[in-house]
Amino acid sequence: MKKLGFGCMRLPNLGTDDRIDIPQFTGMVDAFLSHGFTYFDTSYVYHGGKSEGALRQALVERHPRESFTITTKLPVFLVKERSDTRRFFNEQLERLGTDYVDYYWLHALNASGYENAVRLGVFEEVSKLKEEGRIRHLGFSFHDSAAVLERILSEHPEMEYVQLQLNYFDWDSKSVQSGACYEVASKHRKPVIVMEPVKGGVLADVPQPIKKLFREKQPDLSDASWAIRSAASLDNVMMVLSGMSNMEQLEDNASYMEHFVPLDEEENEIIAKAVRIFDEQQEAACTDCGKCLSGCPCHIPIPDYLGMYNDHCRMKKNTNGMVYYAAFPEGTGKASECTACGKCEAVCPQKLPVSKLMKEVQTAFEWSMV
Repeated sequence: MKKLGFGCMRLPNLGTDDRIDIPQFTGMVDAFLSHGFTYFDTSYVYHGGKSEGALRQALVERHPRESFTITTKLPVFLVKERSDTRRFFNEQLERLGTDYVDYYWLHALNASGYENAVRLGVFEEVSKLKEEGRIRHLGFSFHDSAAVLERILSEHPEMEYVQLQLNYFDWDSKSVQSGACYEVASKHRKPVIVMEPVKGGVLADVPQPIKKLFREKQPDLSDASWAIRSAASLDNVMMVLSGMSNMEQLEDNASYMEHFVPLDEEENEIIAKAVRIFDEQQEAACTDCGKCLSGCPCHIPIPDYLGMYNDHCRMKKNTNGMVYYAAFPEGTGKASECTACGKCEAVCPQKLPVSKLMKEVQTAFEWSMV
């Protein structure tokens, strides 16, 4: 398979996340296949539970089953009893309109999620489904430390693949530990599927000094191309997912991944320089995954605020962000309303100190409201 996968978590929509633009998505699916790519990645929870059904409409019902690869994920965080594993899986097959999936992942494992999966027999249940021929390959997506990954792979060698958040920005991160986790997976000879190669869009529009570096070497390549090619150049990476939202993004990705060429030595040196520049400017490495939102008692749009705060910091304290901050609708919690309850921090894959960052957002944007 070619190394670019279609991540179905940021699909084009009709105004809200759960109203997917099926005609536009269908056109993107056809274009993706026409470039020779075949790998589609979805999950039970993406787009408010509508992603799998959209993939059925745009792909499964319109193309021969042998012409594409489907991967989806068990929401381990929703499994409460042993029978839930098979119940969720059966529901997913119905949503997808297929009688098997090529790759099935335990979704977003971390230390606590792993303990829950072990306690409820999830590994045994998915292995049975594989024996029945309803799953071709088993693996898990992962958000935790390299030490936790080492434990899981040591205790469950039947897992064939690992899906990791991996990008040049997070490679040496003490929280995400992209590089350390990649090394653990490689040691256990488990191929890696990359998620968040562009870090939720952060690496698709980089600061001007980095753009200059990129353009001097490759004038026609996008910022995102450097992130995706960097991940795809790693020896043990089997697939790099991109959450594409429109045809422009898809065609851009196809332009350099259809006939993929790994980064050369000079390009790797440029990436290293980019990381040093980014480290000086990035304040909050939020990927806009939204996991923090459901538990916030104050209804604070945390990813939106952190994105605005990053822009504020990159633009050297430009105050235009206050206009947008003040424009959030009534009923939306302000950063100053954060009670530091810790619910958001407990589920944040990036391990961000959200309550501390909310104080910084407050300082940046609320002083004019006093």
